[in-house]
Amino acid sequence: MSVTSEATTAWKGTLKDGSGAVTLVSSGLATFEVNWKARSEGSTSVTTPEELLAAAHSSCFSMAFSLALTENGTPPESIDTTASVTFKAGTGITGSHLNVNAVVPGISPEDFERIAQAAKAGCPVSQALAGIEITLEATLA
Repeated sequence: MSVTSEATTAWKGTLKDGSGAVTLVSSGLATFEVNWKARSEGSTSVTTPEELLAAAHSSCFSMAFSLALTENGTPPESIDTTASVTFKAGTGITGSHLNVNAVVPGISPEDFERIAQAAKAGCPVSQALAGIEITLEATLA
């Protein structure tokens, strides 16, 4: 069975002077403002496509890593992942850096790193982002 998720953006105006609102349609959980100024200069009150992509990447990687650790016989107690997606005006999205800290009883540091790298490669969002550099910093707590 496949699942399709939807979000909608309503935009008004030009790129530089306009703004929009992104609505999470499938879940109905939220609507977020977006605009060019936040995307090109950063913002603490308006989201960006890159922030939404970072949310997708961090959650997808955490799920893939949890599955891989469990299949290894070393289920995690916790996984905390931050994805940092970089955007450069005129170039586009240039990379995603995953920073993960996890509590995994009974795993060696070598197995932890190997499984983290495999989860990064196997994560469906990582695969969708194959055109950019994806880096990983994994810490076993």
